[in-house]
Amino acid sequence: MRNLSDVFAEAISTRQVLSLYQGLGTKNLQSFIAQFVYFYGYSYFKRLYLERTGFKSIGTRANLILAAAAGACTAIVTQPLDTASSRMQTSAFGKSKGLWQTLTEGSWSEAFDGLGISLLLTSNPAIQYTVFDQLKQRLLKEKQSKMEKGSTPEALSAFSAFVLGAVSKSIATLLTYPAIRCKVMIQAADSSDDGAKKERQKSRKTISGVLHAIWRKEGVLGFFKGLRAQILKTVLSSALLLMVKERITATTWVLILAIRRSLLLTRGTITGG
Repeated sequence: MRNLSDVFAEAISTRQVLSLYQGLGTKNLQSFIAQFVYFYGYSYFKRLYLERTGFKSIGTRANLILAAAAGACTAIVTQPLDTASSRMQTSAFGKSKGLWQTLTEGSWSEAFDGLGISLLLTSNPAIQYTVFDQLKQRLLKEKQSKMEKGSTPEALSAFSAFVLGAVSKSIATLLTYPAIRCKVMIQAADSSDDGAKKERQKSRKTISGVLHAIWRKEGVLGFFKGLRAQILKTVLSSALLLMVKERITATTWVLILAIRRSLLLTRGTITGG
């Protein structure tokens, strides 16, 4: 079983370092469209929910459902690009085809390979943010217990937010990685015109077929092949995102308090005058 260092060594020895970036453009395009569809879909579902229910705010359970619905819409819209990028990334060094050629080399249904697992993987961010919020509340509660009564607990520091973001994403990735591995194998399975080979590849395009193939060839550890690279890729970006989010939230809260205090002082001055 190859690990991350083996892939880097092969790329360097064969002078194919640039091939490590195969599918980068497609992945960036997928990410851009995914972010747009997700936030637009979430905003739409949120507005629709508030209009239909008449509530002024959204509870935690409803929020998770709305986020999952937005994630499902995103997965459906971006699945062809996700499939194409997976095929480009798993092709041999220097053998990657262009986006259009990759999308059109199979049938239209094959562009949606792994859609079922992609819908299942919408649980990944739900797990991540649930773990992050639980750890955040516990840490803030510990800080509050050490402070004087009546004082407001300070927000997370940049370092604390980064660490909690990394831990929460690591847990979410670890729990969902077998599904991620199965999805990539389904998407990367080549189609063939040869009868016997076509039947074998067809079985590998089903969840049960992939599970059987991984178990038979690699055992339990095979379900976590490539986990280190996945964690390095997703954990760093998620930790940085949550760190920035926490700092922006903290800054916004400080500004609100400063404006409120200024208004109170102004009102007191006018009243006193």
